[in-house]
Amino acid sequence: MTESLGIIVNGASGRMGYRQHLVRSLLPIRDEGGILLPDGTRVPIRLKLVGRNAAKISEVAERHGIDDWTTDLDEALADDDFQIYFDGLITQLRAENLRKAMKAGKAIYTEKPTAESFEDALALAREAKEAGVKAGVVHDKLYLPGLRKLKDLIDSGFFGDILSVRGEFGYWVFEGDWVPSQRPSWNYRTEDGGGIVTDMYPHWNYVIEELFGRIASVQTTIATHIPKRWDEQGEEYTATAEDAAYGLFVLENGVIVSLNSSWDVRVHRDELVEFQIDGTKGSAVVGLHKARIQPRELTPKPVWNPDIPDPINHRDFWLEVPEREVYDNGFKVQWEEFLRAVVLDEPYPYDLLSGARGVRLAEVGLQAAADGRRIDLEPLTEADL
Repeated sequence: MTESLGIIVNGASGRMGYRQHLVRSLLPIRDEGGILLPDGTRVPIRLKLVGRNAAKISEVAERHGIDDWTTDLDEALADDDFQIYFDGLITQLRAENLRKAMKAGKAIYTEKPTAESFEDALALAREAKEAGVKAGVVHDKLYLPGLRKLKDLIDSGFFGDILSVRGEFGYWVFEGDWVPSQRPSWNYRTEDGGGIVTDMYPHWNYVIEELFGRIASVQTTIATHIPKRWDEQGEEYTATAEDAAYGLFVLENGVIVSLNSSWDVRVHRDELVEFQIDGTKGSAVVGLHKARIQPRELTPKPVWNPDIPDPINHRDFWLEVPEREVYDNGFKVQWEEFLRAVVLDEPYPYDLLSGARGVRLAEVGLQAAADGRRIDLEPLTEADL
């Protein structure tokens, strides 16, 4: 049994790396005594932070009582006391870093997209398989309370036959001229890896495939609704990446999924992302946290009459799914699952092949938008590695 696990955290001073992975995931796991195993024992974890800015990364380390930090990734990877490498940097640097970590014999856990192109993402999956490296890719949305409730509803047979899924994601991201933007400016520059398709389609791929079925075809319309924005220094720049994507996905089992993703929409819904799932026996509206259902027995019978106000208050016929358990932070729960898989040497489902499928969906989605057509997707399995 492993006495302790050392984890190299590359990108701990970035927005996601710091808030979600370090503060809300790894530090709580450390402070709880480590990874809880099925036999009730715990394996302690140690952290080594890596960053380009010595002042910034050392300050983060001191603030959280972390002894090990460096600005030299090669030095960190050469340290045998740290068996796992996590990458939370920008996508352009990711594939190179992951290859270095695999060559050093580390297990790897990474944010997505796993690479800038599907070809490279698939190559990474092949290389990990050939090297026998344990690999995991962040699939955080599956661990959100709302989607966990949705999974329970699906598994219980609540929906009967699922017919369609409609999703709305997004919010108004300020342009940056009179109110500072709440997203980094690189998000709106294609040359820097920006664009909402690259950002969100890897998420939509695993959400759709894990909950509803394999994506058989994709159509997408994209737009750069706001062509001028202002960066962190207040300088005006041209947005070269799309800030909205309107996708239609047909699944192998016949389910139709439509998903709108936009940074140019003012929210008139309960949460920043919501999915409506309609089935023969019931429907649900699910967000990040809440889930509401309408079974067949509670479905009202509307009659179309535009000449009078609708006499039905449709929201009255929905029931909220109760909180039957305490849901821990989704990033933390997935970290725990991956680290257990490393300690116990068990298979881990959300691997680099799963990550490659997400990169492929983004790449094909952009191609479908450029061509103005539907593109079919063949299955992508272990046999393709």
